[in-house]
Amino acid sequence: MSHSIINVALKYEDDVVAARQRARQIASLIGFEAQDQTRIATAVSEIARNAFRYAKNGMVEFLVEGETSPQVLLIRVTDSGPGIVDLKRILEGRYQSQTGMGLGIVGAKRLMDQCEIESVSGQGTRVLLKKVLPTRARPLAVKELSSLVDHLIQTPAQNAQEELRQQNHELLRALDELRLRQDELVRMNQELEDTNRGVVALYAELDEKADHLRRADHMKTRFLSNMSHEFRTPLSSILALSALLLDRADGELTPEQDKQVRFVRKAAESLLELVNDLLDLAKIEAGKVDVRPVEFEIKTMFSALRGMLKPLLTSTSVNLLFEESDDLPTMYTDEGKVSQILRNFISNALKFTERGEIRVKASIDADRRDITIAVADTGIGIKPEDQTRIFEEFTQLDSPIQRKVKGTGLGLPLCKKLALLLGGQVTVESQVGIGSVFTLTIPLYHEKAMDKMLKPAGGADLVLDPVRIPVLIVEDHPETRLIYDKFLRNSRYQPLLSGGLREARRLLRQVRPAAIILDLLLSGEDSWQWLAHMKANEATRDIPILIVTTVEDRGKAFMLGADDRPRIMIIDDEESFRYILRKCLGNIRCEITESGDGMEGIRICREIMPDLIFLDLNMPGRSGWQFLQDVAASEKLAGTPVVIVTSQALSPDARALLEQSTRGIVMKNELSEDIVWRVIGETIPGALQRNPERQELPMN
Repeated sequence: MSHSIINVALKYEDDVVAARQRARQIASLIGFEAQDQTRIATAVSEIARNAFRYAKNGMVEFLVEGETSPQVLLIRVTDSGPGIVDLKRILEGRYQSQTGMGLGIVGAKRLMDQCEIESVSGQGTRVLLKKVLPTRARPLAVKELSSLVDHLIQTPAQNAQEELRQQNHELLRALDELRLRQDELVRMNQELEDTNRGVVALYAELDEKADHLRRADHMKTRFLSNMSHEFRTPLSSILALSALLLDRADGELTPEQDKQVRFVRKAAESLLELVNDLLDLAKIEAGKVDVRPVEFEIKTMFSALRGMLKPLLTSTSVNLLFEESDDLPTMYTDEGKVSQILRNFISNALKFTERGEIRVKASIDADRRDITIAVADTGIGIKPEDQTRIFEEFTQLDSPIQRKVKGTGLGLPLCKKLALLLGGQVTVESQVGIGSVFTLTIPLYHEKAMDKMLKPAGGADLVLDPVRIPVLIVEDHPETRLIYDKFLRNSRYQPLLSGGLREARRLLRQVRPAAIILDLLLSGEDSWQWLAHMKANEATRDIPILIVTTVEDRGKAFMLGADDRPRIMIIDDEESFRYILRKCLGNIRCEITESGDGMEGIRICREIMPDLIFLDLNMPGRSGWQFLQDVAASEKLAGTPVVIVTSQALSPDARALLEQSTRGIVMKNELSEDIVWRVIGETIPGALQRNPERQELPMN
């Protein structure tokens, strides 16, 4: 929604100076820096001077568009002069004029973020200048705008001589800034040169130490890996031979021999467990562990764990429970490693829980990005000071149960490293005598899976399907990109997935998409400014850009060039006039809903939240007057633009009342496509374009 600030009529030559002054004052008051203030004032001066020179009259309107930061400063300059004959050649920079008009228009266009010009021969020219406010500027609400207007009214305009002096000051300030920047650049270059010498020497020393550490780490990893492999063979032999003895393959054993062999076998099993853990840790540290993402259901993994760990549940005083939920989505990560972490958690819980229960539960966070799997037990618990130590290698706590169930002290450290490998983490919460909760939190989709499924389209291996329509999707969340990819996978559209604006720019240099889907809330990037530049660029301004965001600022998005199908509601009991309105809207990209009854109309409006309502006053049942009262009383619909379309002769009082509560009044006998276009253009600024040659995105 646009909010008016102030208007300047162009009747005399001094008014051009006044327009420039007001532009600078407004730019200063709403938060632009000095350079931008000069740019805005100069652009307004050039366009206003053209309007006065060629049309001898005109109007400069200053407005602010948007409700959220950053807002947009709009400056509309209109005149009723002869129009600009060679507008296309001027905008392309091919027109040479003795008066310099072409240079003024092109220069003003470069100074602003966007510049729209409409000119009809004999009917005048309309120029709309747009500049996005700095992100640090506080959003201007109605109260702040009112204070700004009061300040402008109380500030008298300067004469031409004062304005010339101001321009000279601006020029001198710009020259001083350039000189200071040049001096600063020379000084910084000298400092950089000195710093580079020190950095080069430091890097050489760091490289030497890093190389020494790499060799030491490599030797340690190689030793552990080789020793682990060397140990496995004799341990496997010991286990196999002890199994033969216990199976009485070569004859009966005495009870004492049976006992001794079982001790040997148990020691070999413990040593093999230690070797396996050491080998896994060595592989992770050496970066030789591959993550193999697969698609799997948590319920299926729980079922496998239940069967795998059932033999360990030897005591009837402990219950192992798996809480399953049907609303958990499919995971895309390494199922084997997730299962390994959970097996370790559960086996530890079984060791240190003498009675009670062990409960395994999975849940997903509110953003549906991370899965959390918790293993809670009613065991002996862990002291607060020991809860960090248990994730250190070879650490074992002293307790009566611990003495009976000796372990390697490598299980939990291995779980921690595996979780990091999957992009997540493990945590513990515990109270002595009450129990412990070990938690694994990992992304629903591992980044390796996302890379495989959603390889960015901007790379060198971009392959376009000749029978599909390319659609660029600019979205920084991999999960949302996956949704787009799945949604369009079997359609006629080929999604070109981009995680940010840099990637999108690279892609646009390779292919021209049929449409762009843009998330406005890209982390660390100014998508509002990018949207403005896309619509200001001749090469990309005709590409439809569809905004998908949680930011409720449709008016600002439209004003900067976002393409959408505004929702338009027609309420009229006469079918013929509903038909006429639909025909008038035929060349406008919009969604039309209609109703022949005021009561039904208000119900539909609450559901679809229209951007504009065309309303007849005289209807049976609930009249248009009562409908306006319903809109004003509705929390959801209050403020929705309403345009009256009526054949009723209105009294001065009725017309005045309607002009206060609606956006316009159109007589039915004057209905035409041009009038409807003008009404929509004034009501939803920047939302619509009428262009018969424009290629719209085909619909399925």
